[in-house]
Amino acid sequence: MYITFKVIKNILCHWVLHIALVAKAQLPDPALVGYWHNWNDVNAPYIQLDQIDPRYNVIAISFAVPQSGTGYKMEFIPDQVSPATLISQIQNLQGQGKKVFISMGGAASPVSLDNIAARDTFITTMGDILDTYGFDGIDIDFEGSSVSVTGGTIASPVDTKIINLIYAVKQIMSNYYSSHQKKLLLTMAPETAFVQGGMDTFGGIWGAYLPVIDALRDSLTLLQVQLYNSGSMQGIDGNYYSQGTADFIIAMTEAVIHGFNTAGGYFYGLPESRVAVGLPACLNAAGGGYTDTATVKAAMEYLRGTGQQPGSYFLANTGGYPAIGGLMTWSVNWDATMNCGSIYQYAESFENIFDGTSAVLPIENTNHSAITIYPDPATDYITISLPNQAAIAFEVLNSIGIVVLSRAETKVHTISVSDLPAGLYIVKAGNRATKFIKY
Repeated sequence: MYITFKVIKNILCHWVLHIALVAKAQLPDPALVGYWHNWNDVNAPYIQLDQIDPRYNVIAISFAVPQSGTGYKMEFIPDQVSPATLISQIQNLQGQGKKVFISMGGAASPVSLDNIAARDTFITTMGDILDTYGFDGIDIDFEGSSVSVTGGTIASPVDTKIINLIYAVKQIMSNYYSSHQKKLLLTMAPETAFVQGGMDTFGGIWGAYLPVIDALRDSLTLLQVQLYNSGSMQGIDGNYYSQGTADFIIAMTEAVIHGFNTAGGYFYGLPESRVAVGLPACLNAAGGGYTDTATVKAAMEYLRGTGQQPGSYFLANTGGYPAIGGLMTWSVNWDATMNCGSIYQYAESFENIFDGTSAVLPIENTNHSAITIYPDPATDYITISLPNQAAIAFEVLNSIGIVVLSRAETKVHTISVSDLPAGLYIVKAGNRATKFIKY
């Protein structure tokens, strides 16, 4: 097959537009992620889910937890309203273009995937929760003993809990895609010890999330490390920075974008658009790490390349990271109370930082005539589909227009791409074309 330079140029232009649309189709841009308590706290009372401040465009419901007596059989029980009411409230938010996640675990509910039976039960029960409530995504908030490292490397973990977690999340996402014909979004909210702590030590909880992040990076929508309850941590410059400061926010955030060395191998950073800054909503929302709004604003402006250096940390990337994914907070409930400052102080700070550009998504387009590829980027396989369309032949072309894979007429097909070199590829189906990235 011969493709002219003009055709390739047009397809490349289409790629740029496609990439921008896909990024915005996954999460609001920028995202304001708020964890929402599924319980009543006298200091941070229960709020009706659909009455949250509208500036929060991503809501993580806390938590799906293991049933009593297990560490793996997951359940989610609405605390203050009926399941039907909560489902209606979730749909109300989704109708406004917001995304609603179910967060798994939490500080008080360890999840333990010690064996295959536990792993498979975890997969089944989380799938049931997703199907029942119609969540847009899952959030991994495993803490304490849920994830730990005893050996291996970031790229080749050996610990059963980590291996089973990676497998389980991939399977949950695959099952969801098969059932719903759309991607299940994925976020993670580890503590700093589990991520940046790997620079100091790769063992126990230190760096324990790094193999999980690395293995799931193709599917990860947003990493939002908890920059609180942390103590001092090392930056990529070798210096240590204290929580609650602009330097801490900047150093910890750049580390996960830039990447860093560990005793378990190099952790390759994530695109800035997949990284959010996670902070407590106010002083009383966490044991430590609260940062006042002026300091947060100064840190974010420097991170985004629009402000002056506010402390001693120098960005390795002097231009900053203007496409950073947004902010996350624990929690919406704390932000809504007068017990720690003005109501919705964190949401207002977000609005000030991003100059009022916080946005929800438009209601999803129901025209499914375009090619869908999942996952993108990919490492091992892609699933290509044309929902609601007749079967059609597919061709996969490399960046110079050579056909490297083809399939006869089919509506949905999973193709191994593990043998393809890393790079950009074109998928053609009839008169339609789209791209995917092979890592």
